Amino acid sequence: MDRRLIEVAAGLIFREGRLLVTQRPAGSHLAGYWEFPGGKREVGETWEDCLRRELMEEVGIEVTVERDLCEVTHVYPERTVFLRFFVGHWISGEARTLGCQQLAWIRAEELDRYNFPPADLQILSRVKLIPEFHSKSL
Repeated sequence: MDRRLIEVAAGLIFREGRLLVTQRPAGSHLAGYWEFPGGKREVGETWEDCLRRELMEEVGIEVTVERDLCEVTHVYPERTVFLRFFVGHWISGEARTLGCQQLAWIRAEELDRYNFPPADLQILSRVKLIPEFHSKSL
């Protein structure tokens, strides 16, 4: 059983009042769940650099990383994940499914329609309160 700690940077990335969510690909851990995009931090990489790199690799967009939102540690049966969530904004590029199954730019009222993994569920109520979610422009 793989019980090592995995460090993940995750982004709540906004564009014109909408939040980017991505669906985990088939064959991956938690396949089919929707999540806030990001990925595993490499040795020596800052959290912010990790998030910018992962968003370029997974969905092909450039983003700002503006502020730290919170940290969550979640123990799954097969691994422990330490997630650090950041708030940021889209800068350029059209989002594509490069490393995810699907993606969507959603409004606050649509958040409950998506099935998130347990680690992300811990912050959903906080996400709905982020001011960027309620603005109409960048």
